Amino acid sequence: MLAAWQSNAEQHIGLLSIGDTSWSVQRSFVVPTRAHGLWAEAGGSVLAVARRPGDWLLRWHPTSGQTQWHWMGDDRRFNGHVIASADGATLWTTETDLDTAQGRLGVRQAKSLDKQAEWPTHGMDPHELLALPERLGELPAGSLIVANGGIPTLPETGRAKRALDRMDASLVALDPRSGALLAQWRLADPLLSIRHLAWDPVSRRVGVALQAEHPDLPTRQRAPVLAVCDGNSLRAATEQPTLMGYGGDICARPGGGFVVSCPRAHRLALFGADARWHHDQPHQEAYALAKRAGHWWASGSEGVLQMGGAPGPVVASAAASVSAGVRFDNHWQGWPGLSG
Repeated sequence: MLAAWQSNAEQHIGLLSIGDTSWSVQRSFVVPTRAHGLWAEAGGSVLAVARRPGDWLLRWHPTSGQTQWHWMGDDRRFNGHVIASADGATLWTTETDLDTAQGRLGVRQAKSLDKQAEWPTHGMDPHELLALPERLGELPAGSLIVANGGIPTLPETGRAKRALDRMDASLVALDPRSGALLAQWRLADPLLSIRHLAWDPVSRRVGVALQAEHPDLPTRQRAPVLAVCDGNSLRAATEQPTLMGYGGDICARPGGGFVVSCPRAHRLALFGADARWHHDQPHQEAYALAKRAGHWWASGSEGVLQMGGAPGPVVASAAASVSAGVRFDNHWQGWPGLSG
């Protein structure tokens, strides 16, 4: 797994080897501040972005240790996620214009990491994005799906949340060639922040992890942690128990549907592709998720869970406990392996 974590006072990105009963760090690199989104490039390099509001983008070659840095200018900040085009020539990064608090999608030349253009995301606080591998409703494959978290921020307050009465979370689809707005969806509840995304190849739908911002604690705790987009509408989860209103990460379930990690509820929440609640799995401080070859994995403060791909309740096997002082960040990504 490609991962980010904190160990003692240092922030790391690196590669983990996870087996049935143990895990170990194969390669690691210390970064200046907390990393968030990660991307595995076809050539064997890794892209990592600073957690929002971030000022660095890094390409790291695990086998050679070579690095390439890009530092953001004073009027923009990275929002924690990057993806590459199918041919690897273009990168897209979610960003915020600090003067206006509006979201921007940076269009970057992959080789140099330099920005060639930027497009509006038609909202504030854009976070994760994905390129559709297949058609979604009437949207063609390749369309960019962007999660606008909708939370107003100011440069002087960093991550502090202000003016939540002006929240405007939305999910948007953009043309990957021009940045033109193709579609935009909002939930009925304006205080549900749209954060992280996953594509389910079985149902051909996009799953969205939500984080509630309601000032009333009971309402926030009961809020849904998942929404599903079929290309026509965006629908929040139904029949869900209390999960503290916080979805950390999301991945597709083998066989269809979605898994949302709920670190504040110490649960993994499993849903069908229709956004209906299915069941949960206890896991202390569940956070980063990844799926590969009919299985999926979840990080946590007490160990790594490996889950089978059956559509119903499954038995989880715990790998070795997390080493003392290691705290995994939000995201993992499957890695094909190291050479050299």
